[in-house]
Amino acid sequence: MTKKKKIILITAISAAVLAACGCAAIYRYFSRFDAADYVQAVLDTSYKNETDLYVEITGIPEEEASRIFDENLDVTMEGFERSDMPEEMLPRYRELFREIAERVSYKTGEPKRQEDGTYIVPVTVKSITLFTDTYGTFQSRAQEYAEKVTDQVTAGAQMPTEEEMQKQVYEIYYDVLKERVDSGMLYGAARDIGVRVTKEGVRDFSINEEDMEKLDSLLIESVQE
Repeated sequence: MTKKKKIILITAISAAVLAACGCAAIYRYFSRFDAADYVQAVLDTSYKNETDLYVEITGIPEEEASRIFDENLDVTMEGFERSDMPEEMLPRYRELFREIAERVSYKTGEPKRQEDGTYIVPVTVKSITLFTDTYGTFQSRAQEYAEKVTDQVTAGAQMPTEEEMQKQVYEIYYDVLKERVDSGMLYGAARDIGVRVTKEGVRDFSINEEDMEKLDSLLIESVQE
């Protein structure tokens, strides 16, 4: 085989190997990411612990990207850790909130460049209505528990301690939430929000913090008493 034919053969084999190994990903690595890619990557990493695109865009290590999701869970759990929730229940609630976070609904649209050079990325959000949907059920079951305790004490049973009653209420709330999560999450109507993004380089972006906070507040509907 001549040297020229060898070069042609090697080139052909190399092209085939690249295709088989995912040259689309290689192409994307060297191509220009847009603002929508970045918003998608941040949301996927923050809420679903899906870090591939974020790692691809930012170049940070996988372990560092995964910590973003865990740190968000830490923030979620801070309020419960300061409450009277029994310590042994914290891991169960943390795992439940992990499941809930992974099911948030959002969809990014085509970014629009603004006169100042920034971009607005439209994001369509469908709020998880888990907490509002289940609050009535929780109140009903908590009331049933209170009436049961009253009847037992009236009949001569010893009054449970405050800690025992608090633990039971948290158990009730966990069960109510878990039942809904397992049976299928419900969502509210779609709402649109614009997220401002600054593109500072091919793989260097920043998201407006106020827009991110507003988006975060729309993902899960809170109970309004």
